[in-house]
Amino acid sequence: MKLCDFEVGLDRPLFLIAGPCTAESLELCVEVAGRMKEVCARLGMPYIFKASYDKANRSSGRSARGPGLDEGLKLLAEVRRQTGVPVLTDVHTEDDVKAVAAVVDVLQTPAFLCRQTDFIQAVATCGKPVNIKKGQFLAPGDMKHVVAKAKEANGGADTIMVCERGASFGYNNLVSDMRSLAIMRETACPVVFDATHSVQLPGGQGTVSGGQREHVPVLARAAVAAGISGLFMETHPCPEKALSDGPNSWPLDRMERLLASLVALDRLVKGDGFEELR
Repeated sequence: MKLCDFEVGLDRPLFLIAGPCTAESLELCVEVAGRMKEVCARLGMPYIFKASYDKANRSSGRSARGPGLDEGLKLLAEVRRQTGVPVLTDVHTEDDVKAVAAVVDVLQTPAFLCRQTDFIQAVATCGKPVNIKKGQFLAPGDMKHVVAKAKEANGGADTIMVCERGASFGYNNLVSDMRSLAIMRETACPVVFDATHSVQLPGGQGTVSGGQREHVPVLARAAVAAGISGLFMETHPCPEKALSDGPNSWPLDRMERLLASLVALDRLVKGDGFEELR
């Protein structure tokens, strides 16, 4: 699949989607995008910046949501102008799709909305690549139905990725089943693993979600070893001060060391192909 200006797939190098959860400020987003661009250039890793203009799926109505559609899109456009990196953002409603697609390079759908047929079809026909997150409640094999809806809408265009972000495991907890990555390959779409939302503890702190940041490297290594096309990570210069998803964000100054090990692992597992696919 062609994504931005590079090819992605199991026969291609691991690519990265990374940035803060919400577009807190232009200064923050430019800092993160710029530093990650440099890191990924050193590692030979294709990179897409991520930040959300609105986080509609908050634990509490008082939680920070971001700058909103108009200001958020202006901010994201400026990040791309200043840094030269492609940009991804979440879209939460059908009404926003057209405006968002006119500004960003890649759209992403919230996990909760993966079964919303009209919404999935709307993003699929926007003319941009779409990263569809698997719902926390959905079996990985059921993503083939989500992809079918998207491709029926876009005429079968090769623009869809599927993303694993963990499955609900009791209350306020998620678990990642690495078999799901292989199962989701059966959609014939590039598979992305969300290493930071997978350690989230939804609603785990009452009015906000908690997280187990220390397990991000563990799950990221496991996913890369299983065989994926791309990795999604939220990162922040100071996760303790992040307005959203701080407990599961990986510190910006620790990204390069972690990514270096993941790039090396990706090369190793892709070097001789995958035994289960023979």
